[in-house]
Amino acid sequence: MSGLGINMADLIGGLLGFLLTLCVFSYLLGDNVLFRLAIHIFIGVAAGFVAAMALRSVIFPQLLGPLIGGDLNQKLWVLFPILLSLLLVAKAFPRLSILGSPVMAFLVGVGAAVAVGGALLGTLFPQFQATTQLFDTAAIQASGNEVVLALFNGILILVGVVVTFASFTFNTGFIKNPSLRALWNLTHWFGRGFVAITFGVIFAGVYLASLAALTERLNSLLVFLFKLFSLAG
Repeated sequence: MSGLGINMADLIGGLLGFLLTLCVFSYLLGDNVLFRLAIHIFIGVAAGFVAAMALRSVIFPQLLGPLIGGDLNQKLWVLFPILLSLLLVAKAFPRLSILGSPVMAFLVGVGAAVAVGGALLGTLFPQFQATTQLFDTAAIQASGNEVVLALFNGILILVGVVVTFASFTFNTGFIKNPSLRALWNLTHWFGRGFVAITFGVIFAGVYLASLAALTERLNSLLVFLFKLFSLAG
């Protein structure tokens, strides 16, 4: 087997991959038990991987490790998350669920703060900075780019950002002037066009990535079948 570039582990792994791939492809014939089996295996493996990573990267080194082998300050420091975890478990019991409500409120508040902070610092502010930098003629000349073309690109991106933000305004009752309201509606329409183009590009990228994954999967199946037939021959 080694002379053909395949060993027992590769044989078993390739056979399992071949069978699971066929189970997933069986969905083309309709929802069936083979497809559900493959999906359940995938979800189970993913959940097991997440649980193992949580145990290895969070619970053991940051909770149980200081609690068992740490000094007094480290042990006192980990008592707070242990208490919160126990209160969170109380949410599984209807009569004790009120004990876990403060913990859930704390988690939701922290999650909302992280999401808002990430949106501001990771999306809005960088987008504003990147948009304004497009009009820095000194940097454009230093880089050797044509000023007119670079400014046109900057104006186009700036207009796209503005009309895209405007497309998320659904109430124009605050605009009393009919002409301004018509102009705002036109801006809203252009913003929806930019959003549609963006979604189309994202969909095309996802489709191409899926097509590449499908091609790789079919190629691996063909290579496995070739090695298997060579071995049988």
